[in-house]
Amino acid sequence: MLVKLLNTLLMIVVALSITGVINRTRALLAGRKGIRFMQHIYNVRLQLRKGAVYSPTTSLLFRVAPCVYLGAALMAFLFIPVADLYPLLSFNGDIILVAYLLALSRVALILAAMDTGSSFEGMGASREALYGALVEPALMMAMATLALFCGYSSFAQIFETAQELDMNLTVVLLLVSYVFVIIMFIEAGRVPVDDPRTHLELTMIHEVMCLDYSGIDLAMIHIAGWLKNATIAMIAANAISVVFCFHWQFAAPLAIFGTGIAIGIVESLRARNKLSRNTTYILTIVAMSALVLLTGFLLMQNIDI
Repeated sequence: MLVKLLNTLLMIVVALSITGVINRTRALLAGRKGIRFMQHIYNVRLQLRKGAVYSPTTSLLFRVAPCVYLGAALMAFLFIPVADLYPLLSFNGDIILVAYLLALSRVALILAAMDTGSSFEGMGASREALYGALVEPALMMAMATLALFCGYSSFAQIFETAQELDMNLTVVLLLVSYVFVIIMFIEAGRVPVDDPRTHLELTMIHEVMCLDYSGIDLAMIHIAGWLKNATIAMIAANAISVVFCFHWQFAAPLAIFGTGIAIGIVESLRARNKLSRNTTYILTIVAMSALVLLTGFLLMQNIDI
């Protein structure tokens, strides 16, 4: 039980820290002092103290959606181990459930955005639905690659023991980790797919769906976003740790600083894509996931490639 508690506490630390690392990395590369490391937590704390305001055009769906969004993200969050630790929840086949929980959180926010009747939020919802449908195969194939190599369909069993340091296995798992990091860019609405700092509704995707939310509802959406980031970042870090240094002391900092610094560098050095290029960008990741899965399958069959 203590191991599960430690795993959950580490996952919470990862969830709370990634955004701070991103902000500090962007400030450092821009030569600015930047905001406080935990400024995003202070902002959410203020939102939790405020009441929510609802438009008369919205229904009960709009009010329930933040709870569903947060609940689905939290459930997926609890299935993820930190390297050799054991998660709070686990069963055979939970990798499929985690993928569907992430999809459920996206669907809840899309339906809430459409419920407002706003044309801007409708555009954001349609883009989010398109990108979610396109990135889903990449997520499933990346998880299938992990299951193929380890022979299990549960995250706890996949990352239960370290793997032998084999060059072919290492390269494939590094590519799987890269795929998960790119999926994190898309799921979190970060550059180059989206920009959380933009204020132009015509080009916004994730942020525009939250325009009508305020107070505690907006706080729940932000917290759910942190949990989703931690879920995907930890899977990527575990894929690297399982062949290099399979200990939570290595995996947790790698999830925090590896993904946080990577996102901060990308957001500092490049602009967001044109909306017309996002589809091609995501399909490229899907093709790469398929190639990694095929390569892993051929290696498991001992076929020379």
